[in-house]
Amino acid sequence: MAQAAGLTGVSFDCGDLLASDLSNVGVLLLTEQCWDDQLIAKVAEEQAQAPQARAAARRSARNAAKQLTAASWVPNAVQPAAEAQAVPEQAQAKPQPVVADLETILQERDACGVGFIANLRSIKSHTIVEQALRALGCMEHRGACSADDDSGDGAGLMTQIPWKLLKKDMPALNEATTGVGMMFMPNDDALEAQAKALAEEVVAAEGLALLGWRQVPIAPEVVGRFAKATQPRIWQMFISGKPGQTGDELERQLFIVRKLIERAKTAAMGAAAEDFYACSLSNRTIVYKGMLRSVVVGAFYKDLVNTDYETAFAIYHRRFSTNTTPKWPLAQPMRILGHNGEINTLQGNLNWIASRQNELEHPVWAGREGQLLPLCNAAESDSANLDHVAELLVRTGLEPQESLMLLVPEAFRNHPDLMKEYPEVVDFYEFYEGLQEGWDGPALLVFSDGKRVGARLDRNGLRPARFWRTDDTIYVASEVGVLGDVMSNAENIVAKGRLGPGQMVLADLETGAFGENASISKAVATKQPYKEWVAKSVRRLEDMSPVSYPAEAKMENATLLRLQAANGMGAEDAQMVVEGMAQAGVEPTYCMGDDIPLAVLSDKPHMLFNYFKQRFAQVTNPPIDPLREGLVMSLEMRLGGRGNLLNPGADTYRQVLLNSPILLESQLAAIAADATLKSKTFDIAFKAGTQGSLAAALAKLCADVEAAVKAGCQCVVLSDKATETDMQPGVVPIPSLLATGAVHHHLIRTGLRSDTSIVVETAQAFSTHHAAMLIGYGAHALCPYLAYETARQWRLSNRTQSLVKSGKVPDISVGDAQKNLKKSLEKGILKILSKMGISLLGCYHGAQIFEAYGLSREVIDTAFTGSVSRIGGMSLADLQREAESFWAKGFPEKAMSKLEDYGFIQSRAKGEYHANNQTMAKLLHKAIGLGSGSATDASAYEAYMAHFESAPPHVLRDCLALESGKQPISVDEVEPAADIMKRFCTGGMSLGAISRETHETIAVAVNRIGGKSNSGEGGEDPIRWTTLGDADDAGKSASFPYLRGLQNGDTATSKIKQVASGRFGVTPEFLVNADQLEIKIAQGAKPGEGGQLPGKKVSPYIANLRRSKPGVPLISPPPHHDIYSIEDLAQLIYDLHQINPAAKVSVKLVAEAGIGVVASGVAKANADVIQISGHDGGTGASPISSIKHAGGPVEMGIAETHQVLTRNELRERVVLRADGGFRSGRDILIAAALGADEYGFGTVAMIATGCIMARVCHTNNCPVGVASQREELRARFPGAPADLVNFFHFVAEERQELRARFPGAPADLVNFHFVGEEREELRARFPGAPADLVNFFHFVAEEVRQGLAQLGLRSLDELVRQGLAQLGLRSLDELVGHANYLQQRDAPLAKTSGLDLSFLTTFAGESGASSIRIAQAVHSNGPQLDDEILADKEVQDAIRSQGSVSKAYDIANVDRSALGRVAGAIAKPYGDNGFKGAVNLKLTGSGGQSFGVFLATGLNVHLTGEANDYVGKGMAGGEIVIVPPPASPFAAETASLVGNTCLYGATGGSLFVNGRAGERFAVRNSRADAVVEGVGDHCCEYMTGGCVVVLGSAGRNVAAGMTGGIGYFYDEEGDFPEKVNTEIVAIQRVLTPAGEAQLKGLISAHAAKTGSAKAKALLADWAAAKAQFWQLVPPAEKNTAQVNPAIAEEAGQKAAAAPVQMAATA
Repeated sequence: MAQAAGLTGVSFDCGDLLASDLSNVGVLLLTEQCWDDQLIAKVAEEQAQAPQARAAARRSARNAAKQLTAASWVPNAVQPAAEAQAVPEQAQAKPQPVVADLETILQERDACGVGFIANLRSIKSHTIVEQALRALGCMEHRGACSADDDSGDGAGLMTQIPWKLLKKDMPALNEATTGVGMMFMPNDDALEAQAKALAEEVVAAEGLALLGWRQVPIAPEVVGRFAKATQPRIWQMFISGKPGQTGDELERQLFIVRKLIERAKTAAMGAAAEDFYACSLSNRTIVYKGMLRSVVVGAFYKDLVNTDYETAFAIYHRRFSTNTTPKWPLAQPMRILGHNGEINTLQGNLNWIASRQNELEHPVWAGREGQLLPLCNAAESDSANLDHVAELLVRTGLEPQESLMLLVPEAFRNHPDLMKEYPEVVDFYEFYEGLQEGWDGPALLVFSDGKRVGARLDRNGLRPARFWRTDDTIYVASEVGVLGDVMSNAENIVAKGRLGPGQMVLADLETGAFGENASISKAVATKQPYKEWVAKSVRRLEDMSPVSYPAEAKMENATLLRLQAANGMGAEDAQMVVEGMAQAGVEPTYCMGDDIPLAVLSDKPHMLFNYFKQRFAQVTNPPIDPLREGLVMSLEMRLGGRGNLLNPGADTYRQVLLNSPILLESQLAAIAADATLKSKTFDIAFKAGTQGSLAAALAKLCADVEAAVKAGCQCVVLSDKATETDMQPGVVPIPSLLATGAVHHHLIRTGLRSDTSIVVETAQAFSTHHAAMLIGYGAHALCPYLAYETARQWRLSNRTQSLVKSGKVPDISVGDAQKNLKKSLEKGILKILSKMGISLLGCYHGAQIFEAYGLSREVIDTAFTGSVSRIGGMSLADLQREAESFWAKGFPEKAMSKLEDYGFIQSRAKGEYHANNQTMAKLLHKAIGLGSGSATDASAYEAYMAHFESAPPHVLRDCLALESGKQPISVDEVEPAADIMKRFCTGGMSLGAISRETHETIAVAVNRIGGKSNSGEGGEDPIRWTTLGDADDAGKSASFPYLRGLQNGDTATSKIKQVASGRFGVTPEFLVNADQLEIKIAQGAKPGEGGQLPGKKVSPYIANLRRSKPGVPLISPPPHHDIYSIEDLAQLIYDLHQINPAAKVSVKLVAEAGIGVVASGVAKANADVIQISGHDGGTGASPISSIKHAGGPVEMGIAETHQVLTRNELRERVVLRADGGFRSGRDILIAAALGADEYGFGTVAMIATGCIMARVCHTNNCPVGVASQREELRARFPGAPADLVNFFHFVAEERQELRARFPGAPADLVNFHFVGEEREELRARFPGAPADLVNFFHFVAEEVRQGLAQLGLRSLDELVRQGLAQLGLRSLDELVGHANYLQQRDAPLAKTSGLDLSFLTTFAGESGASSIRIAQAVHSNGPQLDDEILADKEVQDAIRSQGSVSKAYDIANVDRSALGRVAGAIAKPYGDNGFKGAVNLKLTGSGGQSFGVFLATGLNVHLTGEANDYVGKGMAGGEIVIVPPPASPFAAETASLVGNTCLYGATGGSLFVNGRAGERFAVRNSRADAVVEGVGDHCCEYMTGGCVVVLGSAGRNVAAGMTGGIGYFYDEEGDFPEKVNTEIVAIQRVLTPAGEAQLKGLISAHAAKTGSAKAKALLADWAAAKAQFWQLVPPAEKNTAQVNPAIAEEAGQKAAAAPVQMAATA
């Protein structure tokens, strides 16, 4: 028996040759394990047979393989290949397409750290393996572990096959003809044997030789508990190809073998099949991976540390999975790819793959394509599925770089550099757009087919990717510094670079060539005549039908009213939505949030669209900014069949290109009549009053469409216009969404979907949500003809003409009204796409990025297959009745004069129920004593509760009852209200959005009861951190003269300080004075969107708090530019723990399906608190569609989060906080039973301080000064802290008899971000006092006590401690997590009996004590470089005495957030800028992420080496200087020295970098100065102050959203102006002496501090250099001396240099 030298425990299975004919080879496992060298020699001999014989053998093998199907693979004796040919013909059938299920997809979300090392001379060495393992270990922080802190989410390597290692014992092994499979096997003897037998049968049936099995040597003791539970047995299998098979042909053969094994195991092994997995099966590459931590990969796989393991390249990958269920196969690399990021469009991608996989053909597969299917699997990760598609393309013959270009296209429109350097690629992308939708989302993809190694970045550049190169080796990684050799290897590094958005690098291992994006793209794009192909294949709609807007109405007004009513359009829809869009060209905004019942709970008819909520990005992927970064987005769509992706050519397809999915009526007519498309129109209608007629009509429609598509129809037009034109009571239009979804999914199931396109002509689409849903469920385009007619008649109406004459409405034409409507719908669609982080409508199309609330499984399976619908609801019969009820409104007994006002948006007396109404507000004000000295009135609170008792159910908790089965106990035995109220919090309401009076009153009140208020976004005045000691008997204080009801001992600080990433007001001083720091990922009222504070709201006080300028609008973009993935969030959590180790970090999420998996990732990212908000959150201003149609119910979010965290053993790590319309004790009890530990109050807290629900927050006119900054209105504010305290006390102590009658509280508006007012006359009306809010809290707490007494509980904790115990429950805490105490009420709903709330009543199991979670210590970052620095006595003395000290340290990439803790130690006693000393630190090495984060004045850092992303994030002072190692041979100005998003949110200080920066440099910079030698895309985005100087080239979209500060850009190429986003800024040369002095001064400082050769050269010829600089001038700077020659220089300099003081001390 051959034994591998030095490998203890290594064993081999060998096979005896059963027959001399290699086409009939089987394998016999021997008890004595050995390699049969004779077999290997025999195979080698057969490879030398004549070419004719080899060809005959291949033909024979193909014929045999055509007969092989999954059904034939069973675990029995080895069958000879000849027998395999006898498989029945029907077994060859291709699989029916399976639609991807979102529930399955949501179980896996991940992100990662990734990289590769490749020797360009193809020299194999063990050094590359060693370096890859080291790099992997240095990116451990980019991965995560399960709850055991030992089971990694995944790590691994891909390399060339280590032939030297294997041939030590197999010297006759033929490297050219042998495939090696790395196989995971079930950890069970019988299943392992079955798996091996299956593999052997496939190999034999293919006519191949199985040379043997090798058991891979491992060290199982390094595997964590979670991973060990599913650890596979790991084997390598060795297969010899058929005679003559080598290279690509052998790779294809091995690919077929693996796919057949996959089909075989699925058919034969059932659930155990997923434990049998081929990591790789190739002649070129092999993958070693597992559920491991990075640092133990080499220890686990003993091969990897064997010096005989040699390779010329290695791809390495460390995974961070939000799901903690260990799955070894999902570790990476995959077979072709290693992926860091998230594919946002996965469900759509999978559905489109399923719909066209049966049509994929190429001669190279010789008719065997069906055996490669199914291609994808929704149960696998996004990375695995993208890898499947990329692998098929590569095996078919495409080069890997070409495959990645067509799958992950760059943003090729409006790209100046692309058009200058490689314009040919535009035709390549345009051609493939017609064949393959993009896989869209943040992604760094490293890839290899064994011949080439490369990396590709997504179109928006949302993942970091750095590379560096020596003469013979290329390194690519998510971070620099992973090898720890930045200094020692400096003299060998000839280049340092980065991948920009959509860019690629490639190392060709065969030729030794290294290419960057332009050369790669040009080479790919010129392989075929793509320009000719596009010209022949694509027509443009504008060429077929010129744009035409009718100038006259097309129907009578009376007919229009009937149609509007019959199609669900109410008065609000017509006036606020359609007419609003027609007038202004933008989607209308509103405020307060959505407080009406869910559509399924409502007794009012709702359109089908209203049963769905839009999904949105949070944590695992970012939203996109559709306004400022719209250059990466597109609304283009194609009509026509798609054709065969595997064999493209000039005749592959004939399509029509649409610039927009919103069609004009004339355009639809041209499409419907197009002979090339063979368009056909189908009426969508059913007969009213006949049971089952809707279902029957859908079935017939689907059958008719199927027949038409089979007959060649490439454009299906679904139209309700015929039914609408000839209105009959008995003929009702099928809901257009239902018809579209049903046809779309029917065509997928029949394999016809890619042969045609769907256009919808409907009266039922008149909002952005409607349009997005139709596209999301399959429509390529739509024509909203009733909306167009509504716009026409609005403009032609006498009322509008009068308003135009009076100047109240702009004078636009009828055509412009329709144009505005179309533009509004398009903008709204872009916004909805952007919420999910999707750039291209073609990727969003069919992606079904919605979730249903209130639809039955029958409905979902009919039209929305794969969508999440967890609570059941409306059946097809229910929907038929609802459609008929709408249609009947079009046939009134009396002629209609106006539309019905449903009150879905605004509260109306006869309209839909609104939980927040004026009656409720008045009752609450009386109960808590608002305006009457905070004297409580218990009878009024009883009336307040009675008001809810009579209300209809409108949230899910209204349909739940609490029942413990225990005897009630005396309320005296229940824990006191004071303890309950400590769990209360208020939502994040930002100062500036609401008035100062409101904000501070709430904070004082919540602090009185021991709870926690939330600062919201925008910072906090330091005066609020002091304890009040000057309050008089009247409750007045000189410190806060505008407040009433104050007491000595009060504080106005917000214990929770919100950090919406690096945004306004976030400074070191702010952070170190927090008890808790909240990262706001999403907001309930508008998840996935940003916000804006209009300039008129930005008073001097607000501007100083936010480090901006008065009167300048402040924009919060949708994405957090330092949170593009879960590991980015982990980094921000790390940043915050670094600067304030005493503060807990909370992460605010919004409920949606999959939130539990996201929350698991957040828990693993080291958050202390997770907050779940409901969809009904409040806001000062948001698009109506966002308020109404985004996010999920808070009950679902709490339940899913608690259940998933509990199952994954993560529940005890985090406190779970919830807010979602809580306004009573019963709400608290139900939230506790669902799993919440703490409870937030939003809008109701505003009401308790004086809000009267006027719902004019967005108009600057709040009548009581609650949401106003106008002084005259703020003076009316009636509230006092005691009022709110009273309310909370009432709820905590609510009387038993009231609780017994109370049926459930309506949903509230959570985290109310009012659009604030600076109008003093409005602020003066503010009525509140702290006591009012205190009263409210008391009411709540007392209600909780009464509720617990009724349940026989003494605290919430008892239930947690006792778990399933039936007796002896003793505390309030004890209710937390016991959903089994909840029951669905029997009360019938108006619409359906199909509601099923079992999801909410599921007990997840033991989860530990809630009170212990709340009391646990802050999570730690562990030992830090900062701790070492702060431990130095000289540093301590310098900080204490404000002296000076200089120190030197080494730094590595694992030293993340370096100097943040040092900055905190300075900021705590001295504030941001008060430190008069100097701590000078000289560092050498590679700075980790967030180097210099939150720096404070006096902390000066010089780094020799390099740094990663987020350098200087949030810095408020001090100085950072970064220079390359002195021995570096490259020119510094060409090298990428720092990463992306540097200087993010900086509020002061200086940064000098002798090198280039990445994307989004100085985003949100407000006061810092910086000099850098080149930048990527989006530089100076959202900048509001400071000065940025760029001495080299810049990327696209410079200065998007820039409202303040100045930028100077050196333009050697003469193309800088076309890279600037001039929507806000102006661009000019340096025109003034002050501007020149500012520019020259910064460049001089840069030269002095960094030694920059570029800076010195510019200064040496200053006159010439100055002439080549451009100056960016945003509005806030247009009257400064640096910009405007007309402004006196001296006055300008004084204004620019004036110190900014906090308003509190001004």
